[in-house]
Amino acid sequence: MAERKYRNLFAENGYTNSEIEKRVGEIVHTIFYDENEKFYVEEGELAYFTDTGNNDVRTEGMSYAMMMFVQMDMKEQFDRIWRWTMKYMYQHEGDNRGYFAWSVKTNGVRNAQGPAPDGEEYFAMALFFASNRWGDGEGIFNYSKCARDLLRDCLHNPKPMWNPQNKLIKFVPNMEITDPSYHLPHFYELFALWANEEDRAFWKEAAKASRAFLKTTLHPITGLAPEYANYDGTPHVGIRHHHLFYSDSYRVAANLGLSHEWFPTDGWECEAADKIQKFFFETVKGEENFALEIDGTPTDLPILHPVGLLATNAAASLAAKGKFKEYAVKKFWETPLATGDRRYYDNCLYLFAFLALSGNYKIISE
Repeated sequence: MAERKYRNLFAENGYTNSEIEKRVGEIVHTIFYDENEKFYVEEGELAYFTDTGNNDVRTEGMSYAMMMFVQMDMKEQFDRIWRWTMKYMYQHEGDNRGYFAWSVKTNGVRNAQGPAPDGEEYFAMALFFASNRWGDGEGIFNYSKCARDLLRDCLHNPKPMWNPQNKLIKFVPNMEITDPSYHLPHFYELFALWANEEDRAFWKEAAKASRAFLKTTLHPITGLAPEYANYDGTPHVGIRHHHLFYSDSYRVAANLGLSHEWFPTDGWECEAADKIQKFFFETVKGEENFALEIDGTPTDLPILHPVGLLATNAAASLAAKGKFKEYAVKKFWETPLATGDRRYYDNCLYLFAFLALSGNYKIISE
């Protein structure tokens, strides 16, 4: 692939390289090594991310960790996470063969057998990047083979993770609904280059299908997405509060920013990012303390991850063209990492946003 240049929005907003590098170092130390705040745990040659709000290990966090480590060229830590994942989460048999159990206790005992497809897509992307950055090894460290095999299983398992007709990612394999924050067309563009040759056309179509879906599920005024949605984009009603703009939904804004940075299309990500930032920084003016209907109507359900919400809204500045893009970056810069029991999710989104806004969330090519 041709050499790419990545925007550094912190530098564009006046922060120096030394300031940016210092902040990255502080964030990495806090999340991975600070004895009071870390949620990265090493055990010999293995390691895991703890979901501090639920006291378990999730494919979400493990795949996030691998993406963080490959972006920051931290191979030893990447391999530790991958070893733990393959030892305790990988399913060798049964209906979920080839997938990963989405929730496991910190001692390796599974809380559930079923998978969550957002983990699988992040695992595959991180593994391809690892192959391109460090080269392939043997066994589970033959990264590109592991990625190709995983994507093959995602499509050809008797319970596939993508609907074969409409090419949309499912919330879970046995339910015909989706989660808007799972839609990563910028990943699928790369899967279309690096997956098994017979599946590449599918991934190209999946990228188109996800972009079309996102246009239908984002509210036309606020830009907000529900946590779960039907394939036609409407909020899926009936599973607790998941028709609302809530914790999963925050990731959509960051996905828009990164998708535009990696594979800009017709500018719809820019329009959507502007709507989201206008809603949060003009309509509600930073006072969002409750979960919302996607039209912006507040509910009585308190939000759990305000720092993560701010981080993803700032990451949308990679696509935004409106008057709030600089303000969002500045507000994020001035906001510290989350603390407390639920810091894991907030601070994962925080580090991803910081990498993206500093030009360090990159396509790692062959």
